[in-house]
Amino acid sequence: MTFTAPLQKDATRIMLLGSGELGKEVAIEAQRLGIEVIAVDKYENAPAHLVANRSYAIDMQDEAAVLELIEKEQPTYILPEVEAISISALFEAEKRGFHVIPNAEAVNKTMNRKNIRVFAAEELGLKTSKYEFVTSLEELKEAAARMGFPCVIKPVMSSSGHGQSIAKTADDIEKSWEIAKEARGDASELIVEEFVPFDYEITLLTVRNETGTVFCNPIGHVQKDGDFILSWQPMSMSEAALQKAKDMAKAVTGGLGGRGIFGVEFFVKGEEVYFSELSPRPHDTGMVTLITQSQSEFALHVRAVLGLPLDFTFYGSGACGAYKAKHESRTPVLEVPDDVFGKNSFLRVFGKPESHIGRRMAVSLVLDDDVETAKERAAQIVSQIDDH
Repeated sequence: MTFTAPLQKDATRIMLLGSGELGKEVAIEAQRLGIEVIAVDKYENAPAHLVANRSYAIDMQDEAAVLELIEKEQPTYILPEVEAISISALFEAEKRGFHVIPNAEAVNKTMNRKNIRVFAAEELGLKTSKYEFVTSLEELKEAAARMGFPCVIKPVMSSSGHGQSIAKTADDIEKSWEIAKEARGDASELIVEEFVPFDYEITLLTVRNETGTVFCNPIGHVQKDGDFILSWQPMSMSEAALQKAKDMAKAVTGGLGGRGIFGVEFFVKGEEVYFSELSPRPHDTGMVTLITQSQSEFALHVRAVLGLPLDFTFYGSGACGAYKAKHESRTPVLEVPDDVFGKNSFLRVFGKPESHIGRRMAVSLVLDDDVETAKERAAQIVSQIDDH
């Protein structure tokens, strides 16, 4: 591959549609290869804006605004990094000859829980929990009664757990209906899922391009309100269960096609593996790979996009803890004690311009020969941080 210096007319140019903490790490990896990065988000000074060649704040659900910017910047590759994007703009961009990663149809299927669940379960035959889709409170009550309690209720389009809840009894349904309105996306339709009493859940990072498909070691994680608070790698699991997860991940990513990294989520109960969700981009639980692998998920994503080889080395066990803001602030400041910065512990501050209670502002990263010790230390570091 030929690498050209940024700002030249024929430079390789990546446009990020979504410039949060994951997009920031993608931008850094692209910059390391001399790739020109254009970072786009709905607000100014998003994390990836801080490291990009150029940045823009636009309404990414406005088809005309997105297409106007694409035509202006002429990106080699367009990388959607969030769900709330005009899908019609991506389809039109492809028609005009632009390369969407992994492709517009894959983004269309995965940005909406209904599309990806129907594709995985009904078209590919992957094992999933039972589910129904509803559009009214009355339909929700009826579906939940059929599904049984507890059941999981999510907007068909959202991110970071916004709008998601677990209804433990019929008395929780109206509250779940109201919570769903907090979605970052489309809350006009909900998915009601059977609650699987799983032993654990994993993210299997799956990377593919023309050179083949590779898998990262499984990542275990703990979520609260649908958003991760702790992840670790590797997750201890049987070879049989891991192989089932790999087979399912390869089937669904192969069905979607295109290049890039996919965060494929599974529930595991004994030897049974249930497909849960999929993101066609780096995954928040995969931030642990910043320290556990020779090529992080972000580096692998960039390599996959460029059609480069996908080989990497796993360094060893690690954990990642998410720090979420405790206060509202337009000028957030994190208070971090010095002992957070140990020999094998790291902190990544995202640089978000405002903090809101519950907003992810930083992560702790810890390497250790024992993954349980790494998990404890990552969680401990997060507990020592404060903000104002």
